[in-house]
Amino acid sequence: MTESSVRGTKPRKVQPGGRDAKVPGWMGPAGLIMLSVIPVVAGALRLGELAGDAAVTPANARFFATPLPVVLHIIGASLYGMVGAFQFAKKFRRRRPGWHRMAGRVLVLCGLVAALSGLWMTVFYPRPEGDGDLLAVFRLVFGTAMAASLVLGFAAIRRRDFRRHRAWMIRAYAIGTAAGTQAFTQLPWMLLVGPLTEIPRALLVAAGWIINLAVAEWIIRRP
Repeated sequence: MTESSVRGTKPRKVQPGGRDAKVPGWMGPAGLIMLSVIPVVAGALRLGELAGDAAVTPANARFFATPLPVVLHIIGASLYGMVGAFQFAKKFRRRRPGWHRMAGRVLVLCGLVAALSGLWMTVFYPRPEGDGDLLAVFRLVFGTAMAASLVLGFAAIRRRDFRRHRAWMIRAYAIGTAAGTQAFTQLPWMLLVGPLTEIPRALLVAAGWIINLAVAEWIIRRP
């Protein structure tokens, strides 16, 4: 006998949207896609600029001089952010395990292309105004961390170590999609203070990576 039958009352029903209702499984991936839209749009504008007859300026001259690294970076990062969001849809992933494995292989390749091309650009591209040594160090550290996380995650799944595979892939995705978060860390300063100078820009860009990694570690460690 249930407690409700002893009391002579009907079992309580959980109403949709009530406090017992779970968060829909699509909300996480949808949020990640929305966050990824920011760098995807910026990348698409950059590709259009390179493909068209845009004027060469001090801000974009490095891209016109050597376009391949930035083109690879934009394509790799865009696919990584948009397709990778669906790996966080638990029901979709479980219903289509074959898709999960196939997409995972593609995402490792796209992520490595994005990370390694970003490292190349940091080392070899001339720095635009406002990008100093501190920002270059941050880009090298987090770009290397992303590439290493992807390699460790791939190695873990080859050993059938699903727990470590999940953890490393979440960390890699957090680093790889930080461009959307960085837009939000920099925007308040630009609105309230004005144009970003070298040190504040470096710290606010780093804040985007740190915020994403903090959320990633919370997801990894939660029950």
